[in-house]
Amino acid sequence: MPLPRFLRPAGPTGRPRTARRPRGRTATALAVLLASLGAAALPGTAAHAVDTSVTVDFATAGGAPAYRASGMIYGMTPDGSLPQDHFFKDIKWHFMRAGGAQLNSGGYATSLADYQTRWNATLAQYKRTVALGGTFVLLPHDLWGADGTTSQGWPGDNGDWTQFDNFVTQLIGDVKANNMTVEWDLWNEPDGKGFWAPSQAQYLQMWSRFYARVRAAFPNQLIVGPSIASQPNSSNTWWTTYLNYVKANNVAPDIYSWHDEPGDPVTDVGRANSTLSAAGLTNTRPYQINEYATLSMQSPGGGAWFIGRLERAGADGLRGNWASGTNLHDYEAHLLTKNSSGQYLPLGEWFMYRYYGSQTGNIVNYTPGSNTDGLATKDNTARNAKVLIGSNGNAGNVTVNLTGLNTTSVVENGKVRAVVQRIPYDNGAPVTGPTTVSDTTVTVSNNAASLTVPYTNAKDGYTITLLPPSNTTVSTVAVSENSGQCLDDTNLSTANGTQYQQYYCEGGYQQMLDLKPVAGRTNTYTVVNELSGKCLDVSGASTADGAAVIQYTCNGATNQMFTLNPVTALGNSQDYQLVAVHSGKCVDVSDVSTQPRALIHQWTCDPVSALSTKKNQIWRLQGVG
Repeated sequence: MPLPRFLRPAGPTGRPRTARRPRGRTATALAVLLASLGAAALPGTAAHAVDTSVTVDFATAGGAPAYRASGMIYGMTPDGSLPQDHFFKDIKWHFMRAGGAQLNSGGYATSLADYQTRWNATLAQYKRTVALGGTFVLLPHDLWGADGTTSQGWPGDNGDWTQFDNFVTQLIGDVKANNMTVEWDLWNEPDGKGFWAPSQAQYLQMWSRFYARVRAAFPNQLIVGPSIASQPNSSNTWWTTYLNYVKANNVAPDIYSWHDEPGDPVTDVGRANSTLSAAGLTNTRPYQINEYATLSMQSPGGGAWFIGRLERAGADGLRGNWASGTNLHDYEAHLLTKNSSGQYLPLGEWFMYRYYGSQTGNIVNYTPGSNTDGLATKDNTARNAKVLIGSNGNAGNVTVNLTGLNTTSVVENGKVRAVVQRIPYDNGAPVTGPTTVSDTTVTVSNNAASLTVPYTNAKDGYTITLLPPSNTTVSTVAVSENSGQCLDDTNLSTANGTQYQQYYCEGGYQQMLDLKPVAGRTNTYTVVNELSGKCLDVSGASTADGAAVIQYTCNGATNQMFTLNPVTALGNSQDYQLVAVHSGKCVDVSDVSTQPRALIHQWTCDPVSALSTKKNQIWRLQGVG
C-alpha cells in the first residue's frame, strides 16, 4: 500500500519478540494566570540521550485525520456496559477486537456452555461498539477456546474437521441471528504456539475452510488475517508461505494484519508492500496492525510515537492488551485505572489519545527526529494548529521547527501564540491532565518559527497548540483542594439550570473549562464548559449564601463573571478562589464535603487566615489544553 505522499517514512526497524503473553507576553492579569499554570515542575530527568529536532511543514497538507491508532483489543467489561461512553468518545475510539477470551476455562472446543459464556460477552461488547459508532473485529479463536491459557484440541487434529465445521456453523448462525456486521479475524497469532500449536500446513487448511464458509455466508463482510505475532518481511518464511498460499488458492484476506509488539508500523508497511508484490498480490485497504505496543511502550510518549507511526504508515492500529482474566475485559487496554471506590481514572496516555482526538482539519507534513515522532494538523476554520510529540525511548531537548505558517490561520501581526504542554507518565499513576510548560507569543519570521521542548523523560508526551495571539482563552480543570475532585458538569448535561457538582477527575470534556477574559475587568473571566458550551452561572443572579452554581447559556451578565483571587496558603501558585462578580461570594463545595456528587453553590468567601485549613473554596486550576 503506498504511503501518503505528505508523510515521510523514517525511524527504527521492528524487532521480533522473544516472549509472548498468554493472554514573551505582556504583563497582564492573564499573563499572571498563564505563568502560574506553567509553574509546575518538570519530572525528574531521565538518562539523557540525544537532542534532536522535528520539522512541521504546514504548507504541505493532506487529508483529515483518520484516528487510525484509536482502537484496542478487549478493554470493555463482559456485559459491554463499562467504561463509560466519554472515555471512548473523547479519544475518537473506533475499533474493538474481541471474542470472550479468558472468561472461563474454554470455548466451543471444550463445551457448548463454555462457548455460550464467551459468545454472550462478545455479543454485548459488539452491541456497545456499534452504539459508540465503532467497528467490531471478531476473534473466533477465542470463541473456540484457544486464548493461550486453556488446553483443548485444535481444528483438524488427526485430519478430523467435524468439530471445527460444527463450530463455524454455530458461529455463523449466531452472527446471522443477531444481524451483526463484523470483520472476521479468522485466527490470532498462528505463527506461535500459544494460539496455534499445530503445523502451518494444518493452519492453512483451516484458513481455506473457514474463509470459504464466511465468504459464502457474508459476501460483503471483510476477512482479516493472518494476524501474526511477528512482522512481515521477506525473511519471515511463515509470512511468505502464507502469501504464496492465499494467492495460489484465491483465499487472500480483505485486510492483511500483524502485530507490532514491538515493531514499527512504517518499516513494516514498507516490507509488507514488498512481499505482497513479490507474491503477486495487491492490497486495496489499510493494513491492520491489530495489536501494537508492548506494556513498557504504553505511556504518553510511547503512545504518541505509535500514533505518529500508524498515521504515517496509513495503517489502522489496535492497542495491545497485557492484562489477564476479567481485567482483560476492562480499563480500555491500560488507558484507565480505578481508585479504591472502583471509579475509573485516566492514566497519562489517555490524555495523549484525547489530544489526538482533538486534532481536526488536515494532517500536515511532519519530519521526525531521532526516535521521536508524532502528528501535526492545522484547522483553519477552527483557527488552531496542533502538534503531538512522542518518543520511542529517546530523551533530550527537541527543537520543533514550524514552517509554512502563512498557510495557517493562527498568525496575527507576525506572531503566534504557542502553548506547550507535558502529558505526564507519573510512573503509571492516574493524572488529572497535562501540565503547561509554557504559554508564549512567538515571533514568526519568513513564515517560520521554532520552539524547544525539554523532553526529559521518554515516557512523557508533549503537545504544542498554536493559536492566534488574540485568542487569550485558558483551558483548565478546576480541582477542589478540599477533596481532590473536579468541578463537574453533572451527568454530562447540556441543559440550562444544571447545578454543578464535584466528581472524580475523569479527564472528560464535561470537566474542561475555558476561561475567557472579560474586557475591562482585571483578572476576571467567564467560565465556559467545553462539553455543553454553556457558562458557569449563579442561579437567578442571587446574592444569597447557598445559591446554586449552575450552567446557563452565556449572556455576558455579571453573575456569569468570576474573578480569580490567588490563594497562597497551600503554597501552590495554581490555587484560586472563584469570586462571583455580582455577589462577591465564592464558588464553594457544599458542607465542606469530600464526597463525589457534592453540589456546588456560592458562599461568603472565607478569610485568608482560614484558607489553610478550610479548603472547599480553593480551586487548583490545572492547564489541560
